[in-house]
Amino acid sequence: MKLKQYIVLAALAMQSIQFSHAQQKSLVVDVNTSTAKVDPNMWGVFFEDINMGADGGIYAELIKNRSFEFFRPMMGWKNLGAVREGNYLILNRQLNSEANPRYLRVLKESTDKQPIGLRNEGFRGMGVKQGNTYEFSLWYRQKSPGITVRVELVDSQGAVIGKSELKPSQNNNQWQYQEVSFTSSKTDHKATLQVWFDGDGSIDLDMISLFPTDTWKGRKKGLRADMVQTLADLKPGFIRFPGGCIVEGFDLSQRFQWKKTVGPIESRQLIVNRWNTEFAHRLTPDYFQTSGLGFYEYFLLAEDLGAEPLPILNCGMACQFNTGEVVPLDQLDEYVQDALDLIEFANGSVNSTWGKLRADMGHPAPFNLKMLGVGNENWGPQYVERLKVFQDALKKYHPEIKIIASSGTDPEGARFDYLDKELRAMNIDIIDEHFYRNPEWFLSNAKRYDKYDRTGPKIFAGEYASHSKNNKKPEYRNNWEAALSEAAFLTGVERNADVVQLASYAPLFAHIDGWQWTPDLIWVDNLNVFVTPSYHVQKMYSTNKGTDVVPLLRDGKMLAGEDNLYGSAVVDKNTKELVLKIINTGESQEILNIDLKGIKKSSGEAEVSVLQHDDPLAHNEVGQAPSVSPINSKVNYKGKKLPYTLKAKSVNLIKIKL
Repeated sequence: MKLKQYIVLAALAMQSIQFSHAQQKSLVVDVNTSTAKVDPNMWGVFFEDINMGADGGIYAELIKNRSFEFFRPMMGWKNLGAVREGNYLILNRQLNSEANPRYLRVLKESTDKQPIGLRNEGFRGMGVKQGNTYEFSLWYRQKSPGITVRVELVDSQGAVIGKSELKPSQNNNQWQYQEVSFTSSKTDHKATLQVWFDGDGSIDLDMISLFPTDTWKGRKKGLRADMVQTLADLKPGFIRFPGGCIVEGFDLSQRFQWKKTVGPIESRQLIVNRWNTEFAHRLTPDYFQTSGLGFYEYFLLAEDLGAEPLPILNCGMACQFNTGEVVPLDQLDEYVQDALDLIEFANGSVNSTWGKLRADMGHPAPFNLKMLGVGNENWGPQYVERLKVFQDALKKYHPEIKIIASSGTDPEGARFDYLDKELRAMNIDIIDEHFYRNPEWFLSNAKRYDKYDRTGPKIFAGEYASHSKNNKKPEYRNNWEAALSEAAFLTGVERNADVVQLASYAPLFAHIDGWQWTPDLIWVDNLNVFVTPSYHVQKMYSTNKGTDVVPLLRDGKMLAGEDNLYGSAVVDKNTKELVLKIINTGESQEILNIDLKGIKKSSGEAEVSVLQHDDPLAHNEVGQAPSVSPINSKVNYKGKKLPYTLKAKSVNLIKIKL
């Protein structure tokens, strides 16, 4: 090679090296400097019966309108056979059973030569599995003995795939419970149940029910195991329930009342779900709440998940977007008493009224309730004056319970500013902030909590979701653009863990055939669960929360959007790990050189988990292999320097043993 060519090549190589170094971004993480303690329950889940989240979702009942209490008593049921006038009659016990007044009377006479029956369509069909056992049950009262109940599970093509028979016993005209089981010979997403009445006689029926036996923890009449497992995989620190707007109700007569959701299932009161007619484009006239998933089951679920229970109660106000109905202040005692009685139900002695009910339901030990929400997305002076009544009573009788109060529907504006000022003046324990905004808002608000008052109330980021408008199909709105912006925003939440004590995405579940609101964290059909890119982001945070926030800086500044980089770091003193979360929202990759300041090891191996996609509209198609899911690998480092390349549009989780 000629000398001149060598010099040119050497110069070009030197330029390439200099260019490479110029592109590197140096970060410093100091593992020995704790800037905030992370609440061990910081990352949780928010549950609301929206999008068929409870009935038709996590509550495993397969029969729709099992007690004939819908506005149209036979909704969900269809006549089978030669049914004539008088074979079926809906009766109403009224004051004799206010919680469950209606029942069905079946009259079959010798002149009825052919069988008659009923078909129940389930919640958008019934998802059944081959080889799985199903438990059919009902309450009955014989007026005139002689009828046998024959049960058939029918697939979507009309073939019988499971059957059994129930022979009512002589019972002197008293209500009686009976159950039978059978096995499905086929898997089908859209099965139905047929109930035939053979013989002659008269029988009254109520609470006609069908449950799979493979429920969560095998509990009779329990929850869908696959949906609960998806929550368990998040290792949530808390579960907020039962909502959401259903707490408020369209008006106060339809508000959620916890006392009507406990005790024997057959004695719980059904109410219309407020999402029944909320959206004209998604009318759901068959959306009701059976209360089979009631407050006892919510507390039990929280215990199963190792999560703190966080119930929200009505404050004496209906939804302000609907009726805005309020209870006069001098009539608020009933609502306040509900709060005091709920604490007794959760924590009280078995010798107390409500503690005894908890024990009678199967849980003598207390549930150790520590937090209670008063109101959901309520605002204005009318909310503040009612909240003060609750605060006075709760602080007097239960000062150990932290009160969570609403900051309204929006994260800024006149409503928010008014409530933020008033709640801080009241010294409320925790302020519940909600933000449903576009991806740009989440990216630009990564510094939101940096300047919050460190001595004032803590913050509950109670409902958040990035709303991408780039896709029309509902489940596509849970796209990568949305999840990436959420991940960036959450670095600011984690970095300010001394201010933000709790955080949860909302809504949680959506049934592909029965949704009202999008986007949602987890999509389901009658048999399967499909997690979104946002779910994977939440899981990265909730399962890697650490114990202490430590600085992650570039040129002495936090990573909060400069050059499209966002980041936070925590140390877990229990597992002795450093956990970095670094997000690149840009169009090109970034080369990092991370200085592991304070780490004792001079070399080692980092565990890496990456969420990435070049297409911002990428999503996980329901029923298909996911487009966005974590990719795990390992990266070596030497001399306490970790070289790392951030791919474009990526969320990066880096874990290093200390």
